[in-house]
Amino acid sequence: MSCRVFSGHQDGEALGAIEIADSIKSMEIRGAGLIARSAADALRQQAEDYRGEDVEELRKRLEEGRRSLIDSRPTAISLWNAVQATLRGASRARDVEELRSLVISNAERFIERSGKAVETIGRIGSHRLRSGMTVLTHCNSKAALGVIKAAHADGKEINVYATESRPWRQGLLTVRDLSEAGIGSTLIIDSAVRWIMKEVDVVLVGADTICSNGALINKIGTSQVALAADEARVPFIVCAETYKFSPKTVLGEMVEIEERDANEIVDPRQLPAGVKVRNPVFDSTPAEHIDSIVTEIGLISPYAAYEVIVKELGQESIFEANEE
Repeated sequence: MSCRVFSGHQDGEALGAIEIADSIKSMEIRGAGLIARSAADALRQQAEDYRGEDVEELRKRLEEGRRSLIDSRPTAISLWNAVQATLRGASRARDVEELRSLVISNAERFIERSGKAVETIGRIGSHRLRSGMTVLTHCNSKAALGVIKAAHADGKEINVYATESRPWRQGLLTVRDLSEAGIGSTLIIDSAVRWIMKEVDVVLVGADTICSNGALINKIGTSQVALAADEARVPFIVCAETYKFSPKTVLGEMVEIEERDANEIVDPRQLPAGVKVRNPVFDSTPAEHIDSIVTEIGLISPYAAYEVIVKELGQESIFEANEE
């Protein structure tokens, strides 16, 4: 079966993973799910294209690819989980053919499961929506949009407010996705969230990372949306595949909040001398502001995150995180 999920890279043994990593860094590939699937596919291609007979050489190339991919988006645990799942068992492979087959099958299994997870989340989450409800969503989450689309497919009338999501304006992708599904929406500026919350029945957001204590790492501004929802007594629901749960945080590791170039916000040459710009990509929303998390295994409390990590990702993933 074909699992090619991103066609922007060229064929080649050593460049597949590096090129995908560059595309992730440049935001050509965005969204935690697509990033994860593209990373798994890049390693699959690297294994598939290797024509040598030295298993240690192939292992070395795969490790170099793994490191390039992980470094491209350090906050995205979905990427880390994807490459770990793809390379699981690689150290025990006895020859090139065994290693190649292992990586290919691991990658295909991860990509297939990842794709199906969004559909399942949509079906489960749609039960939380009733006809006539108004939903607020932030950034561009395929999982959160999957819930809205599933409710719409069930014949429910859903009104949607979508934040613009500066500086990359992913909200434009959201309203376009909704429009293509026949769902009307209203785009608002990020700072209008508290003002509009009085008209909102439920907030649906995606996730970049779910920590073992239930905290959510997501697009910058998510925590402010959660605060406004909490103040207004509006349920704040996270939609996240289980591979977005972080085994690293079980061991106490803090999630690194990535900061990007100031040029994404403003041309520094336009600023007065001495003015600095900070451009964080993500923020942290504590578990107490989260009503529930919709996953492909069901609706869970944020405080059940540790159990999900152990059950779905396995103790092995925690050991691997400790070796990083």
